[in-house]
Amino acid sequence: MKMLFVRSANSKKKYQKFILAEVFAPLLVGILAIFLWDVFVRVTQLPPYILPSPLLVFQTLIADWNQLFPSLLITLQITITALIAAVISGLFTAILFTQSKWIERSLFPYAVILQTTPIVAIAPLIILWLKNNTFAALVVCAWIVAFFPIVSNTTLGLKSVDRNLLNLFQLYKASPWQTLIYLRLPSAMPYFLGGLKISGGLALIGAVVAEFVAGTGGAKSGIAYQILISSYNLQIPRMFAALSLTTGLGVLIFIGLSSLSEFILRKWHDSAVNYEN
Repeated sequence: MKMLFVRSANSKKKYQKFILAEVFAPLLVGILAIFLWDVFVRVTQLPPYILPSPLLVFQTLIADWNQLFPSLLITLQITITALIAAVISGLFTAILFTQSKWIERSLFPYAVILQTTPIVAIAPLIILWLKNNTFAALVVCAWIVAFFPIVSNTTLGLKSVDRNLLNLFQLYKASPWQTLIYLRLPSAMPYFLGGLKISGGLALIGAVVAEFVAGTGGAKSGIAYQILISSYNLQIPRMFAALSLTTGLGVLIFIGLSSLSEFILRKWHDSAVNYEN
């Protein structure tokens, strides 16, 4: 009974330290940054069209919430669709690469080309080719940006299998599919989740950049259009409010994917098991 109490007390202390490190420390840094921002604006007396105060940005965010939030949801929809497409296509491509060296050597350079080609340069072409479906064009642009980290990390994970375990599977005459499902995919899971966290933010960036290029307005416009219109009209507090929503969305995506990674890996992988022990 005493041992159980001691273990419970230790777990509580570790959880408190985790909350302090993961929640309160970044929160304090953010509050300090906002405070310094406000002090800088007040001391320099900068006009709002150059640098608005945090309070003015917050007031603008509340006043224009009914316009900004629906646009943010549209950008989120594009981001999630592109991320799902990147996960499916990236995982399939990585599995294909590990089946044959010739396939990997033949196709991997083209995956690199997709990654290194500036999305700003090819987005107008994609939007022109899919001009009858703007949403699909934006999803394709975001998918291109998010695709490579999934492919690269998952391919590395599928190839980074413990050689002794691989020899054991061969000794028991496991089929290639059995080796893939029971050995390679579980071994690649940390790499895949690492790539997923990177791709989540990149999908949002790709969606916003594509919206900038497309310049679509109306009821189905994303948050990037709101930023563009605000900058054109010199509504800088409104532009900052839209930017804060975009940044907040990116942070939430990263936190969500990090929580998913921790939930999957916490019982067995060293990168997450330390939270439990």
